[in-house]
Amino acid sequence: MRFTWTGLILAPLLVPAVFSVLLTSLQGNWSVLMFLIVLAAGCVVSYGVTIVLFLPCLFLLSLWRPMTGFTVCLLGLVLGAAIFVPMTWLDWTSSGTDSGPPTESFFAFFVRWAADPFNAIFPLAGLITAGLYWWLGTWRRGRSIPTQQ
Repeated sequence: MRFTWTGLILAPLLVPAVFSVLLTSLQGNWSVLMFLIVLAAGCVVSYGVTIVLFLPCLFLLSLWRPMTGFTVCLLGLVLGAAIFVPMTWLDWTSSGTDSGPPTESFFAFFVRWAADPFNAIFPLAGLITAGLYWWLGTWRRGRSIPTQQ
């Protein structure tokens, strides 16, 4: 699959923008400031994962087999689920009293944290971002762009 700047710029922006709108719609007076803070934090994670994980994995996978919309979305889903582990580790490191060192083991924290249904946002965000990247890369031609070999 070919690299697309449009996909790189727009695909990782959709999920943080929608999440920020949904989260700040519940707030009162500081909704614009809260929107910008949540959007900035979400964009750091979303663009970071896209650039550091998704694009290299997509490139390596496209060397092995031709890419379809299904395989790109499956890759996004898997990477979205995989990024949950380091994000949970970051939460665990500040889970102690007054954001200090953790008081429980990482495994115990991970099991408790993974049970939260809110964390389904990670694989879902990966799926949406990958699907949007695929669509933005193929919409101009109206078909899949074959891999150059």
